[in-house]
Amino acid sequence: MERIKKISKYRTIILILMDTLCITIAYYLGAILTTDTTLFEVSHYYAYRISRTVIISVIIYQLVFQLAQGYRSIIRYEEGKDYLKYFGLSMLSSIIICVIRKTFGLHIATPKLIILAGVFISFLMISYRIIARYILVSDLVNKGISINKKKEEGQQNLIIIGAGNAAHEIIKTIKIRMQEKYNIIGIIDDNKKRLNYTVSGVKIIGNRNDIERICKENDVDLIFFSIANIDNENKKQLLNICQKTNAKVRILPGMNEIIREKKLFENLRDVEIEDILGRDPIKLDNKNIESLIKEKVILVTGAGGSIGSELCRQIVKYKPKKLVMLDIYENNLYDIEQELKFKFPKMCIDAVIASVRDKKRLNQIFERYRPYLVFHAAAHKHVPLMENSPLEAIKNNIFGTYNVVCACDEFEVKRFILISTDKAVNPTNIMGATKRMCEMIVQAKNKVSKTEFAAVRFGNVLGSNGSVVPLFKKQIAEGGPVTVTHKDITRFFMTIPEAVELVLQAMTYADGGEIFVLDMGEPVKIYDLAVSLIKLSGYVPDEDIEIKVTGLRPGEKLYEELLMGEEGLEKTAHDKIFVAEPLDITMEKIEEKLDSLNKLLEKENFDKQEVKDTFKEIVPTFKEPDEVNK
Repeated sequence: MERIKKISKYRTIILILMDTLCITIAYYLGAILTTDTTLFEVSHYYAYRISRTVIISVIIYQLVFQLAQGYRSIIRYEEGKDYLKYFGLSMLSSIIICVIRKTFGLHIATPKLIILAGVFISFLMISYRIIARYILVSDLVNKGISINKKKEEGQQNLIIIGAGNAAHEIIKTIKIRMQEKYNIIGIIDDNKKRLNYTVSGVKIIGNRNDIERICKENDVDLIFFSIANIDNENKKQLLNICQKTNAKVRILPGMNEIIREKKLFENLRDVEIEDILGRDPIKLDNKNIESLIKEKVILVTGAGGSIGSELCRQIVKYKPKKLVMLDIYENNLYDIEQELKFKFPKMCIDAVIASVRDKKRLNQIFERYRPYLVFHAAAHKHVPLMENSPLEAIKNNIFGTYNVVCACDEFEVKRFILISTDKAVNPTNIMGATKRMCEMIVQAKNKVSKTEFAAVRFGNVLGSNGSVVPLFKKQIAEGGPVTVTHKDITRFFMTIPEAVELVLQAMTYADGGEIFVLDMGEPVKIYDLAVSLIKLSGYVPDEDIEIKVTGLRPGEKLYEELLMGEEGLEKTAHDKIFVAEPLDITMEKIEEKLDSLNKLLEKENFDKQEVKDTFKEIVPTFKEPDEVNK
């Protein structure tokens, strides 16, 4: 390495001298081939003419190369396009020499020899640069990276899973500019025929069954998961094995993201919960979705929220006539408006500040835009906060939904979709009870309206505002503790894009009155989730990062359900979407329930227990947490 650093100070001078040597050799070689003479005869009879040609050529080549910045390229990073550039500059120089010869009548080599020499010069220039690049990179391999050796101070021991092109690119990047940071132990690949073969000088040392042993024997700090095209089940299995080590795992995302970003090493990311869950990609019937959205006015309430903003992102892909984004919180609404207008400059997008609580304002908006479809995502969703402020949940979730539903009916919206939650099933908290009431409003209104009202129910969405995964990652980054409310608490999980894709698909199946239930896979233990994220971040649970059990929060239950017992369940055309049988409830009953809630809102002071007692009357399945957490 030191030798390379010393030489690099004089790289331009060395390159000029090497190119001069290439020019000299090329002309003498060309003369031998074009005059059918020996090297001695060429030196004796043509020395004067060739030396004049070489001198002129060196001057012209240097002028051309300097003007084209031919010496600014770093040899160890050069590739095909750089070599094509050298060939082009050589041929350009030869043509210029021919023009000068004819213009000034110089007694130098013939045009035939000049052009042939130009070909030889470009070949020699490219050849010695390729050899130099190989030597430089080899020197980095041998001196800059210690493979299968003890790591030096500041280095991290690393293994790479996957022996494909991605591994080659990662190794190349490390060899060239990160040799002081990483010590590559070897590569893991499940293809038995590849065992003991090498990728860019790094040996394939085992398969997935060897990961735990290799990490232990070599004190591995990092695992780079370099398989971009892998099915989710296999990825999940490999990550489960990696969890048994003390190494931090970084993952290469899918090929689409790599191609889009045009970077590979930089795309390595930390493990996400999606990787652990091992979801299969969702298949959509895009034609049916497009037929309902294209050239239509679409309105989304709560458009600045996690679900609402993703709805907007996916809706614009189906080319609506106009997208109306409604939210009361201006910062989030501004962010999604700017994002979509930048990505879709020709799309007609209106961001509207309004509260779903304001019935008059809603009617003005509906009268102005006359939406064809309405997605209602506006809601207060945080369970503990709504336990402390139950009347705000009633105003926003229940009466806000009622206002939007009535506006849809009055202005003859084609279809309305309520974004609901698994917490509406046998609710044990105010937030869940309000969402269950919203479902009841939707089902009742559907019976008396031309608008088709439906709801889509799903569980926790990963990465949404206030969800557990971002909290865990933040706590891990800060060194812990990671807080879990109960060791046995379980939740259903789905990514935000997954949930929204299924909402759009469910919309195409709606005839009115349905509650669509999304298949969210198996419930996940939150405690196990915390353990996995800690391990895959390279730490040992309860040694490096403490897991602290804090106790259930107000209104929280140990498990969530996606269906109520009396609803039943039917399949749809999509294997991840089911529909619950509508309950027998009328708008008259809904109005009575709303009156009861209005009486609570009119009181100057309220008692929390009185609120819960009222909910027990209007939502028969509502129970106290103590009644179910047994």
